[in-house]
Amino acid sequence: MKVSTEWLSNYISLDEVDIEKLAEQITRSGIEIDSVENRNLGVTGVVVGYVKSKEKHPDADKLNVCIIDAGVGEDLQIVCGAKNIDAGQKVPVALVGAKLPDGLEIKKAKLRGVVSQGMICSAKELGLNVKLLPKEQQEGILVLPEATEIGTPITKLLGLDDKVMDFDLTPNRSDCLSMIGAAYEVGAILGRDVKLPAADLVEVTGQSAKDSISVKIDNPELCSHYAVRYISGVKIGPSPLWMQNRLMAAGVRPINNIVDITNYVMLEYGQPLHAFDADQIAGATIGVRVAEEGEKLVTLDGQERNLTAGALLIVDGHNKPVGLAGVMGGLHSEVTENSVNIVLESAKFDGGTIRKTSRQLGLRSEASQRFEKEVDPGAVLPALDRAAALMASYAGGTVHQGVVESLIAEPQERSVALSVNKLNDYLGTDISPLEIKVILSRLQFGHSDLANDVINVSVPTRRGDITRDVDLIEEVARLYGYDNIPVTAIEGPTTPGGYSRPQALRRALRGLLSHGGFQEAMGYSFIREGAGSIFPMLGKGGHEVKLAMPMSEDRSVLRSSLLPGLIDIAAYNRNRKEENLALFEIGSVFQSDEENLTKQPRELPVLSLLLTGDRVEKRWNVSTEKVDFFDLKGALESVFAYLGMGNMVSYEANSPQGFHPGRSASLYLNLPEGKQLIGSLGQLHPEVQREKDLDDTYVAELLLEPLYQFAGEHVEYRELPRFPAMERDIAVVIGSDIVAESLIITIKETAGELLESVKVFDVYTGSKLGEGKKSVALSLVYRHHERTLTDEEISAVHEKVVSALEQTFAAELRK
Repeated sequence: MKVSTEWLSNYISLDEVDIEKLAEQITRSGIEIDSVENRNLGVTGVVVGYVKSKEKHPDADKLNVCIIDAGVGEDLQIVCGAKNIDAGQKVPVALVGAKLPDGLEIKKAKLRGVVSQGMICSAKELGLNVKLLPKEQQEGILVLPEATEIGTPITKLLGLDDKVMDFDLTPNRSDCLSMIGAAYEVGAILGRDVKLPAADLVEVTGQSAKDSISVKIDNPELCSHYAVRYISGVKIGPSPLWMQNRLMAAGVRPINNIVDITNYVMLEYGQPLHAFDADQIAGATIGVRVAEEGEKLVTLDGQERNLTAGALLIVDGHNKPVGLAGVMGGLHSEVTENSVNIVLESAKFDGGTIRKTSRQLGLRSEASQRFEKEVDPGAVLPALDRAAALMASYAGGTVHQGVVESLIAEPQERSVALSVNKLNDYLGTDISPLEIKVILSRLQFGHSDLANDVINVSVPTRRGDITRDVDLIEEVARLYGYDNIPVTAIEGPTTPGGYSRPQALRRALRGLLSHGGFQEAMGYSFIREGAGSIFPMLGKGGHEVKLAMPMSEDRSVLRSSLLPGLIDIAAYNRNRKEENLALFEIGSVFQSDEENLTKQPRELPVLSLLLTGDRVEKRWNVSTEKVDFFDLKGALESVFAYLGMGNMVSYEANSPQGFHPGRSASLYLNLPEGKQLIGSLGQLHPEVQREKDLDDTYVAELLLEPLYQFAGEHVEYRELPRFPAMERDIAVVIGSDIVAESLIITIKETAGELLESVKVFDVYTGSKLGEGKKSVALSLVYRHHERTLTDEEISAVHEKVVSALEQTFAAELRK
C-alpha cells in the first residue's frame, strides 16, 4: 500500500514530522516500510505558463516559436518542437535556471537563430510516471487544466512536493490497505488525533432511490451487506487534478471522474466500490447470487470469463451477470462517456469466496485484494456516502434520497477482556494499567476501568484481526516499544535442540556426496503426467497423485520418482555445454494405492544420483575417460560403507523399467527375514537418452527409510594394525554365468577371520579359455591383529580357499 504523506496529512497532522524518521517508527511498531519515495525527482523553477501565441519557426519546419506568459512580469519567447503545442493552452514552463530530473539545467539558448528563454515540458521531462497518465498525455507537452493559475509552481500543482511510504503489509493488517487505516496507525504511533473526511452529502428532495433501483441477495452467507445509491445526471469528464495526483501517487491511473472517485474512496476507506451505468441494468434490479457451472461474463478488461459454480455474481433484474462480485465489473454495464445515471455499489462480500474466484480465474484487482482479506463491515455506508457526495461535487450528479440495501446483520464492535497481569507475564514487563489504557486510547479502542485485574476493550470493526486477548497484548507491546521490553531469563524446563536421526543422516549424506564431487540439485515436486511411470516405483502403491488445480501440464502430478527431474536438469545443462555432470538429490516422492484419493498419499524420502560425461577433464598428460556403471556403483558403495551398511547390501543384475537392459541392477538390503528391494541403478535406457539428447547417463534411486533404520548399527572400530599383512593372488576359470560376488562370499566363508579383504582386480574372456568361460583374478589379503602370520598358516588357508572354489563352482586354477 503506497501512502502519500500529502494525502495522509488530510486526516492527521504531520507538522514537524520527519517522514524518514516516521517510517522508521512505523517499521519498529510492526509494519515494515519498504521505501520512502520522493515524488519530486529534482524539479525546480518550473511554473504554469499560458501560450499566448504560436508561430512556425522561420528556419525549421518542425519547430514553433511560442510567446508565453509565465507570471514573471514579461512574456517569454520559447522554441518548442512538440506536435500538440497550441495557443490558449496552460503548460509547464521551465524558466531559465530551472532544473529537471537527471540534473538538466535550463539555459537561455538559440535554436536555428531564434532565442529561446526556457523550455515547455512534457510529463516525462518532469519525472512523472507516464504509464499512469491518459494516452493523449503520454507524448508531447503536458497540457494543464484551463482553470490553472498562471505562475503556480508545478511541484505544488502536480503534488510533487510529496513523499510516498510503501507499507509492506502482512495479511492480518488489511486495515492499513486504506489511507484512513494508515492514519489510525500513524496517529497511534505519534499520539495524535485522526480526523475523518466529512461526507457533505446533499440528497435531492422528492426523488427516492427506491423508485429507481431495488436490491436482493440470494446468498446471505456470502454477502452480509449490499447497499447502493442512485445518482442521476452525471457528466463524464476528467476528475480534478488534486484527485488525479493522489491516485497516481498510489499507483492508480486516472480514467474519468466517476471511476476515479470510486478508486479514490476505495483507497481512502479500504472499501471497494463499483459504479454501474444504471441504464444498462435491466429490470431496475440488482442482485447477488452464485454462478452456475459454465456461465460466462465479459469483464471490464474485455476478456470472456468462464465461471465455475460458486463464484459470486452481481446480476440484473433478468438474472444475467453484470459483474464479478468483489473482483471486477462487467463490460456491458461499465461507465462510459455516454453514461448519465449511476448505480453506486458498496458491499461486504465473503473473503474466502472472493479469494477462490480470483485464483480460479487468475484475475486479481485492487478490490479483490481487499475483499479477500476481509473489509471493515462498518465502512460500507460511510464509503458509499462519501463517493456519492464526491460525484455530486465533481460530476454534477444528483443524489437520490436514501440507500437501497439488504443488510443481514448490523456490524458490531468486538469486546475483548484484557488481563493486566497476563499482559505483563507474557511480555516480562511491569506496565501499569494507566499506561495500557493510554495505549488503547491512542489506538482509538474503547475501554473500561480496571476491575479485578481486567480491562474490557471495545475493538472497532476496522480491526478485524483482533479477536483475543493475546492480539491486544501484541498491540500494547508494539506501541509500548519492542526496544523497551526488558530482556529476561527464560524460566521453566527447556529442551535442547538437535537433529532427528533422519535429519542428521540427510545432512551426512549431503556432506559425503558433495565432498565426493557431486553437486546437489533441487527439482520441482510436480512433474508432467506419466513422466514418473517410466521408472519403477519404490515401495507399495502404483498410482500417480494428480493435482486438482495444476499450474501447467508440465506440473500436473506429484512426482513418484526423482529421476525425471534430474534427467531434465541434465538435459538443460547439456544444452548449455555443461556435459560433465555428477548430481544428487534428496527429496520426497509421493504415491498412492488409490486412483481417486480418499486419504493422504504416502511420502517416501529418496536419494537419487546421476552421472554423465567424462570422469576426468582432458589435460595434456591425461586422456579423457567416460563414466560408467562402476563409477555409480562405487559412489553407492561409499555411501553404504560410510553408514556401516556395506555388508548388508547386495546388487543383482536386473533390467528395471527405464534402465538399459544389460547395464543395470537392483539393490537389495539383506535382512534376517529375507531380502528387501530398496533401489535400482544403471544406465538410462537408450530410448530415454535419445529423447533427452543425452550421452551415456547413469542413474540410481534408493529409499532412505531403510538407511534411517539400519545406518550405524554395524559400524565397527578397530585399532590400526601393528602386524604385517600377507597377500596372495589367485586367478580361476569359471563359467561366464557365475558372478564374482559369489566367489567373494565363498572365499570369506572359507578363509575365516584371517582374511582381511578380497578384491577382484581383473576379468578376462577370450577364445583361449573356451566358449562360456571367463577368468577372474582376485587379490586376497591375510592378517592377524595379534601376531605375525607364517607362510605355513597362510598356505594352509589358501589351499582351502582354492579347494572350495573348485568344489563349489567347478573352478580351474589358472596358471
